[in-house]
Amino acid sequence: MSFLAPNKDKKPVEEPAGDVVGGARLLPRITIQAFCEHSQTAELVEAAVHDRRMSKVALTTHNGGLDGAIESYKSNPTPNLIIVETSLPVEDIPAALDRLAEVCDASTRLIVLGHINDVLLYRELIRSGVSEYLVLPTTALSIVNAIADLFAAEGAAPIGRTVGFISAKGGAGSSTVSHNVAWAISQNLRQDVLILDLDLPFGTAGLNFNQDPPHGIADAVTASAKVDSTMLDRLMSKAANHINLLTAPAMLDKTFDFGERDFEQIVELSQKTTPVVILDIPHTWTSWVRHTLATIDEIVIVAEPDLANLRNAKNLSDSIKALRPNESQPMLVVNKVGVPKRPEISPQEFATSVECQLIGQIAFDAATFGTAANNGQMLAEVAANNRINDIFRAIGMQVTGRSVPEAAGKSGNLKLPSFLKLKKA
Repeated sequence: MSFLAPNKDKKPVEEPAGDVVGGARLLPRITIQAFCEHSQTAELVEAAVHDRRMSKVALTTHNGGLDGAIESYKSNPTPNLIIVETSLPVEDIPAALDRLAEVCDASTRLIVLGHINDVLLYRELIRSGVSEYLVLPTTALSIVNAIADLFAAEGAAPIGRTVGFISAKGGAGSSTVSHNVAWAISQNLRQDVLILDLDLPFGTAGLNFNQDPPHGIADAVTASAKVDSTMLDRLMSKAANHINLLTAPAMLDKTFDFGERDFEQIVELSQKTTPVVILDIPHTWTSWVRHTLATIDEIVIVAEPDLANLRNAKNLSDSIKALRPNESQPMLVVNKVGVPKRPEISPQEFATSVECQLIGQIAFDAATFGTAANNGQMLAEVAANNRINDIFRAIGMQVTGRSVPEAAGKSGNLKLPSFLKLKKA
């Protein structure tokens, strides 16, 4: 894991030449947590929020510096960006960053605020994967510029992870699973999630979140080449804290026939502005579904444990693997396990036959799921203590790269940040 790939072209620490910010892009919906040792530093970081580029950013400040960050992330998920202040001597900084790396998630980036103006230290930190090192005292503008260089500069890597859910058979429940997993990610990782409901005639994201917005994904598709991140923001509806939707119109007044790449720009824009993008893909097989499955980061097949689902899931799995031979393989969720009097294939046997990694098996619970659907709520809202919520949480951790299903919390299975490899001088 790397907070940021080393940039060999960076120059030693200097204040920017001038305060020119005109025309700069807004930062995406990232979460930032700053751990400061001094109140003046906390005030400086908080002042950065007032920059117009930070309007979508969720930033919080905490006390404790590096030690405070290490202690916090032993039991809490890490954000998109950590800012830490340290007054440690040069020789002690690598060991402290080692300890921080051990409790950090794969995608987190790091900016260090230090009190030592040492070019050799700066170069060593950058070479080892720390995103930026700023010498205090500095300015709020310098901090904003450093963040913008990471997340909003021309050519900056997309921050979003795209995860598609598709049913092996109609009614298998991929929409319900995807929406509840999105909820679990947003509430447990406290990261912004965007749900794209790609089933334009029959999509249920609006119903499941009790939303009826005037605009949605149909407007984005219709706009085609005109759609940009600003327009995408206007079309989104906020369903809950950290959850946004691009809902389907769910109307049959016209047919919805799409070209192979009609959704490509929307997915790419979403990936540039939101940390997690959940695609609710309809159970169909068209050129645009094939293309979407070939280009997103992770794919989850949702199936019921019967023969028809097994055949379809196997076909889907084989086709997806052929489409993306060098990408991650599809994963499997077996849904509605234990329907009374129904003969079923065991989830493990099902996964073995499909040749997919089983990341969740969800018990049939008509009453709880029915209540949630009729209320326009997620399962965690109507039955917070139901153990199925733990399954949704585990699936969310898996598809966002936080852990493997057998692991709890942060584990040795995670790739560690590159700054863990800092050489001791």
